[in-house]
Amino acid sequence: MAKSRLRGALGGVRHETLALALAQDTVAAVLASEPVGEVLVVTDDREAGEALRPLGARVVAEPSGGGLNPAFRLGARHAGDGWVAALTADLPALRPAELAEALVAAAGRPTPARCFVADAPGTGTALLTAPPGLALEPRFGPASAAAHEASGAFALTGAWPTLRRDVDTAADLAAAGALGLGRHTAALVGALCPAGAAEH
Repeated sequence: MAKSRLRGALGGVRHETLALALAQDTVAAVLASEPVGEVLVVTDDREAGEALRPLGARVVAEPSGGGLNPAFRLGARHAGDGWVAALTADLPALRPAELAEALVAAAGRPTPARCFVADAPGTGTALLTAPPGLALEPRFGPASAAAHEASGAFALTGAWPTLRRDVDTAADLAAAGALGLGRHTAALVGALCPAGAAEH
């Protein structure tokens, strides 16, 4: 049911297959980012769980009733007492080094605070972090960047184009392709990643 606006973006490819490829590339990139200790995936989709566990993710059953923010809150509870970072699984061009830079920037603030990275259009949220002792308080959804800022989260301003490039539409997928897709999504679109971008 995820990524409904992306439905039909790749003719001849099942929508569910495309959504799963986005998730696989996101998880692989996050796991390859140096500051990341563990990746938790919150889902009740059996196919997604079976595909993401072998990459190294720990899968947590999605709460009844679903919803992005309840899922993030549950994931944060399972993550323990350290730093928590929340991302949606639609960042197929994500480069581990960009995520690492954003996480280091969040952790390097003189006063510990929740931080967020807005998406490429500037209205959504690509990343939300919370330091030990502070709740994640996710507000993903329409106009989430403004909602996170209004809740007291600090906006991180690094460029990080592959971190900010979430994929909701066919145009977003084309923009991610220009940055260099991870191997699962690239295989579906039939495009070769730029040199050095194949292994995110």
